[in-house]
Amino acid sequence: MPLPCRVGEVLVSSNTRAERTVTPVPEKWAMIGLHTPKLEARDHHGRRYRVGERPRELTGLPRAAMLWACWLPMLLVGTMQYAFGAAIPGLLAAGHDLAGLCWTLAAWAVLQAGAGLPSAHLRQHDRAGPRAMLITGGILCAAGVLSLGQGVAAGYAVLGGIGAGLVYAACTSTTEKWFPENSAARVGIVTGAFAYGATPFVIALTLAPRHVEAGLTAFAPALLVAVTACGLLIADPPRHWWPAHVDHHRWARANPPAAREFSAAEALRTPALAVMAASLFCAAAVSLFDAAFLALLAAPLSPVAAIALFVATNGAGRTLAMAIAARLGRRRTLRWVVTVQAAGQVLLLIGIEQASAGWLVAGATVAGAGGGAFYPLFAALARECFGQHRSIEVHGLVYSAKGVSGVVGIGLGWVALATWGAPVALALAAVLSLGSAVLCGRWHRPGFPKTLPTAKP
Repeated sequence: MPLPCRVGEVLVSSNTRAERTVTPVPEKWAMIGLHTPKLEARDHHGRRYRVGERPRELTGLPRAAMLWACWLPMLLVGTMQYAFGAAIPGLLAAGHDLAGLCWTLAAWAVLQAGAGLPSAHLRQHDRAGPRAMLITGGILCAAGVLSLGQGVAAGYAVLGGIGAGLVYAACTSTTEKWFPENSAARVGIVTGAFAYGATPFVIALTLAPRHVEAGLTAFAPALLVAVTACGLLIADPPRHWWPAHVDHHRWARANPPAAREFSAAEALRTPALAVMAASLFCAAAVSLFDAAFLALLAAPLSPVAAIALFVATNGAGRTLAMAIAARLGRRRTLRWVVTVQAAGQVLLLIGIEQASAGWLVAGATVAGAGGGAFYPLFAALARECFGQHRSIEVHGLVYSAKGVSGVVGIGLGWVALATWGAPVALALAAVLSLGSAVLCGRWHRPGFPKTLPTAKP
């Protein structure tokens, strides 16, 4: 549909106070319909929009292809975290030490989260494209999986952890750039695959623990091929790109921005970011504890059903939480999510104390539903509090708290299990999750007043 202005004309809309500039397009392209005019727009909050270019014109692929090219690598790479607990019995039979395996997964979590911050910085400033980052991450992940299959746990922790961090950063940031009008929900779909993708692997590893090393050796090249293929497909849109079919003026009115655009350094100096990171630390420590030790805790009762339901609901809960947040608000939904995770720890405790498979499966389901949904909510809250321009980098700061969670939830979690037993460890996990819920109510958006002024009589 032709734009209602001449090429190069600047329009000022009185009702939205938005400036729009049409970029000239070569006449021969416009005549045959190969390219649509590019509209540079700025809303009354100062946010910029580059409208008019279709995804097929930019990449040769529809926008949905970018989403699924980010979804598949996350589905495969997430097995390194969520299927590791199910692999522990088989790895023990192969001669590994339990304490060593626990610290291997803890180191993996530290490096996976630690790689996210520099990766986010590179992506935010366009110093690394998603293609190179995703392919490099896939190579490192495959090498890590192969290392564990050959009995070298350190390679899994170092190579696999860094590689998974690169894949996570590349897929989430690319999804956010291609879906700016609904990035929270789309990032929830992609990060959900990071968890529920491990479900078939969990079942296979639980039913056939003796073949775990052979399975890892076979899985490594399949992971490499799939992630590399997706890496060759994905690309970034232009900076500030906006889908032409979405009215950016209407979206701007419905989505008020942060008080201002914070840089990563400025966000780091605000109390809100520190409290947000502390809240994620508490929630992630509990989620990692469950992922690492649920197979051991459920071994005498119903390990397959409990672990499979935990992993499946951990991923599916992320998409569901974003739909709920659209109605209740993100911070309120976040408090409910981490409270549900705490309830899951109590149900797991009851199941273990009473040796009840039913209670154990219920606890695993509830813990899983709350144990992953907070990740996309924190990403959305980072954008809401600190702005969109540096949202990838600022969320990288918050997400890096997961590295400390790996040490506490897995490393020290194993110490608590070995020293005091499962009841005490699960009780501590419930307290940590409730602590995250309390912290959710202790920050407010920087730059906004804590309370509204009272009306004068």
